[in-house]
Amino acid sequence: MVNHTYFATRAAARLAIFEYIEGWYNCRRKHSVLNYRTPSQQESYFYTSSMAA
Repeated sequence: MVNHTYFATRAAARLAIFEYIEGWYNCRRKHSVLNYRTPSQQESYFYTSSMAA
């Protein structure tokens, strides 16, 4: 993500890295705590299972 990117300030670099981790990476990676589902898959599972009950 940051290999060939120039950032004007350290704060801009920190913000870009934070946005990448929180906005893309954490949303798409599978979490072992969620039975190896992505957060969006877990949320869909939660709402469909709670509506069926």
